[in-house]
Amino acid sequence: MSPSVPLQEMIRAIRSARTQCEERGVIQRECAAIRAQFRQSDNGGRSHNLAKLLYVHMLGYPAHFGQMECVRMIASPRYSEKRVGYLGAMMLLDEKQDASLLITNSIKNDLSHSNQYVQSLALCTLACMGSAEMCRDLAPEIDRLLRASNSYIKKKAALCAVHIVRKVHDLGELFTPAARSLLAEKNHGVLHGAVVLITELCERNQETLERFRKTVPDLVQIMKGLVISGYSPEHDVAGISDPFLQVRILRLLRILGRNNEGASDAMNDLLAQVATNTDSTKTVGNAVLYETVLTVLHIKSESGLRVLAVNILGRFLLNNDRNIRYIAMISLQKIVGTDHNAVQRHRGTIVDCLKDQDASVKRRALDLSLALVSASNVRSMMKELLLFLSSCPPELRAQAASGIFNAAERYAPSQRWHIDTILHVLTTAGGDVRDETVPNLIQLITNASELHCYTVHKLYRALLTDISQQSLVQVACWCIGEYGDLLLRGECQETEPVQVTEDDVLDALETVLQSHMSSPATRGFALTATMKLSTRITDNVDRIRSIVSIYGSCIDVELQQRAVEYNALFRKYDHMRAAVLERMPVIEKNSPGHTNGESTGEPIKDIQTLKVKQGEPLLPQQPANQVCDLLDLLGGSEVTLQPIPAVGGTAPGLFTNTSSTTGGDLLDLLGGLEPAPPAPAPTVQVYEKAGVALTLSCEKQSDSGLTVTLTASNSTDSDISSFTLQAAVPKSVQLHMKAPSGDSLPARGAAKVTQMVVLNNPNKVNLKMRIRISYSSQGSAFQDTVQIDSFPGLSAAGH
Repeated sequence: MSPSVPLQEMIRAIRSARTQCEERGVIQRECAAIRAQFRQSDNGGRSHNLAKLLYVHMLGYPAHFGQMECVRMIASPRYSEKRVGYLGAMMLLDEKQDASLLITNSIKNDLSHSNQYVQSLALCTLACMGSAEMCRDLAPEIDRLLRASNSYIKKKAALCAVHIVRKVHDLGELFTPAARSLLAEKNHGVLHGAVVLITELCERNQETLERFRKTVPDLVQIMKGLVISGYSPEHDVAGISDPFLQVRILRLLRILGRNNEGASDAMNDLLAQVATNTDSTKTVGNAVLYETVLTVLHIKSESGLRVLAVNILGRFLLNNDRNIRYIAMISLQKIVGTDHNAVQRHRGTIVDCLKDQDASVKRRALDLSLALVSASNVRSMMKELLLFLSSCPPELRAQAASGIFNAAERYAPSQRWHIDTILHVLTTAGGDVRDETVPNLIQLITNASELHCYTVHKLYRALLTDISQQSLVQVACWCIGEYGDLLLRGECQETEPVQVTEDDVLDALETVLQSHMSSPATRGFALTATMKLSTRITDNVDRIRSIVSIYGSCIDVELQQRAVEYNALFRKYDHMRAAVLERMPVIEKNSPGHTNGESTGEPIKDIQTLKVKQGEPLLPQQPANQVCDLLDLLGGSEVTLQPIPAVGGTAPGLFTNTSSTTGGDLLDLLGGLEPAPPAPAPTVQVYEKAGVALTLSCEKQSDSGLTVTLTASNSTDSDISSFTLQAAVPKSVQLHMKAPSGDSLPARGAAKVTQMVVLNNPNKVNLKMRIRISYSSQGSAFQDTVQIDSFPGLSAAGH
């Protein structure tokens, strides 16, 4: 290929290359020829060569050696060369390149050129790649061109001024007078540029915003002219007169009317006119209507106009275009808190969107449906949501279950309905619920004393049907252990009576213990339930003793520990077994200073003070009477009782998969180990913003080991989803983050998310931690970072 081939021939040769290697060879030969011609002082084909180089750049090959040629061609007096030179500057140069400073003077000269097309080239280049220094130098020239008589130049100058304002905020005051005068123009291009410039100025400066609020009547007149104007072939798009300008004006009105009643009143009639007269059968009309709705919802509009806006969004939900349905649900999600009744009118349409095939539409419909649940419609909405839960995709099941739990807890018409709803969810999606669901349901069942018989019968039948749902099985085992005597009676008015024998109940629990689907935590529930039945049945105590003794050599340490403790109760303390395994009292949720349901706040406070005063002399007195200590553990005395913080209910403390304080104390008492319980780790709040709070507590495991517990809560009125915590520590510190308790924070602190972080600091460096908090709320994503420089309860020397 000769060095002087035209651009078309080069493109044809590159496209005909069969391999990438062949293509590179063609480009390298052509670039070498272009370099050689760039070195010639008298080169008549400079624009031709630069055009070929720009095509090479578009293919992704290096073309930086053409930057200086762009500078020389911009300074050329010929328009054909200026055009290619400015195009090359926009593609090959940016504000970081030193060569960009060389064209500042050329741009300034061309801005004063007599040819409007040369001026246009300079304006476009400055708006594309002008640096802050260039903008400061050339801003007076742009302000001069904004006042020119040529509409073509004013349109380009307005858009260039937008770039300058974004680069240098202080220059906004320079363009304010000219921007206001542009609103009197008739040319749509100039008006469009003026509206964009005014919008940028108002967003940057509050004083400018107040000044431009006086232009609301002018903007209303321009908008009315567009709405009622007849057919104009120059501006018509699908029957709508210049929809691009209409959308820009509506966005500007939204900014000007926000938190201002006077400006809002001036545009109410216009917005009603646009909302009623715009054709909604075309995408163009829907775009204008959507901007109208956003403007109505953001300003201080009349109540009737807001209802009209919500109805427009309701019509969007019936549109065949999924994108329109999606943005409609996003908008409704944002206003459901302020215009709840208006959104409720479209509840049926929103629920129908749960059946949409698109996953994004289905997710938004779920969020909106959960937000629409209220005390008046909780039964009908829950019926639809439970139906959706049974067929929803796996990625939405956890979110749906969490939302149903929160709504049921907030609006449950009765305790029986509440229990039935949660059991239905556990039966359908028991593997996708949050960790705190089990203790929360246990607490609910404990408090509903009149429903104990009904609940244990229903859970027993569910256990016989399916043991794969771990959360359901855990609750069922707990209820059978607590209320097994009610199950064996067979007398239940609320449900169909079932005759159950002692062997049937023990067979069901043994099935759970032996099933490969049961997790270690579930086996712990089943073993504890079996042990509790030893005081509720009479004929099969030896069988229970045999079951418990088998797990005394279990490979799972937690299960083995419990079995050893229960065997000790049978062998050494059989006279106390009935008292130890008696029915759990009513559990009070989230009540610090409560143990086993009994308030011990003030006595504990006094005892802790006594321990501080007496110190070591108090400790040797502990093992003197282990029977009293055991009674103290069960709430029978107030001698040395320590509070156990209730996290989602106290009852599961005896059989969760983690180390239990109660279980540890019982083992210590039976084995004669050190009885002094550890003091609770101090907790401090390290973050609080926009209703989201994060607390931190530390527990020192060894000389270099540390366990940090992060607890997040949400005090806002809207649920938070996709909640994640990320942590960073110095390089010499080893970090291991365990799985969080969940990824959603219900509104008003209904539940919390806990994240445990294990740190190992072998070099004893000064410990610091940076935590990144990310979550989504009302369709918007939030992210923030907090630095932790000190950890509660740790000495500076240790960490």
